[in-house]
Amino acid sequence: MKRTICLFSALLLLLLPACGDTSGDPSASPDVQESQPVTQAPAPTPTPGPAFYEPLTGLPSEEDLSGQRPVAIMLNNLKAALPQQGNSQADIIYEVLAEGGITRMLALYQHPGEVGLIGSVRSARQYYWELAQGHDAVYIHAGSSPEFYETKSRLGLFTVDGVNGRYAQAGAGMFWRDRDRIAGHHYAAEHSLLTSGEAIAAMLAKEDNIAHKDGYRYEMSFADDGTPGRGQSAATVTVPFSNYKSGVFRYDAATGLYAVEEYGQPYIDGNDNTQVTVTNLLVLQTTCTVVDDYGRIKVDLSSGSGWFACGGKIVPITWKKGTADQQLHYYGEDGSPLTLGRGKSYVCIIPMNRTVTAE
Repeated sequence: MKRTICLFSALLLLLLPACGDTSGDPSASPDVQESQPVTQAPAPTPTPGPAFYEPLTGLPSEEDLSGQRPVAIMLNNLKAALPQQGNSQADIIYEVLAEGGITRMLALYQHPGEVGLIGSVRSARQYYWELAQGHDAVYIHAGSSPEFYETKSRLGLFTVDGVNGRYAQAGAGMFWRDRDRIAGHHYAAEHSLLTSGEAIAAMLAKEDNIAHKDGYRYEMSFADDGTPGRGQSAATVTVPFSNYKSGVFRYDAATGLYAVEEYGQPYIDGNDNTQVTVTNLLVLQTTCTVVDDYGRIKVDLSSGSGWFACGGKIVPITWKKGTADQQLHYYGEDGSPLTLGRGKSYVCIIPMNRTVTAE
């Protein structure tokens, strides 16, 4: 045993210089070497997304407006009544035939208080009200067809009427006439009725029905880029309503927007001469039937086919609305719900016998 211990001790002596030699760099010694921390690049701080989005456009919002009713205003579109005012600030514009080949616009605003003068305001039709109903909007008009007045009376509807009712009174401050409302123009009386964002905001502040009805939600999806994937080129889209009226939409790749024209001229806002531009163009084709000697029509809003243009491309779609209080839904060729680009929309509703062209 003694020999074994001596051999083991000798081996230890041979190994000690290799393990414990401090003649080199002292920092290499386990006794003095400091622990070196492992450094990592900090994880990037994620950019917070918008807290809310505008219901009608899908654009970022600083406040939650999903429970607030928009307003829907009837706008005159006769050549003799142009230019309209406040139209460039509308979140959605619906253009539909009225009678005799002429059209009117239904302009929707989520923030009416931010708009200046709006007009000229014209009379209601049943199908325009049904479009407004789909948004649970406060409907603003000046007079009406007999059909809608009967509907309003029968259902006890609240609308803001510039011809009949309490808001038509001069003291209400909601409507007024200005036959020289645009510098250099003088209008017939029927083209002179105005309101304003300020007047609308004051009216809404007095009413107790500015919140959406229980359970209402605008069921529209938006994306940063709504360009359809398999669409054909649509740099210029022409939408004929009648022999009297067509709309032309010209795409500007620099802005990603369609600039609107009518009657061979830019479709402008008389408040500041701004041309109306939109992200989304929707064309809905349906049956339009003349119902009286004045040429008034009935527009079928139940369902149909049409077109969607965004980002310079256009694709066929289908659409449906159903009953008066239901909202419009749009679908792609595969039947999936359509996704719009974030921004304003222009919806043209035209007869079945009209042909849309895109080039």
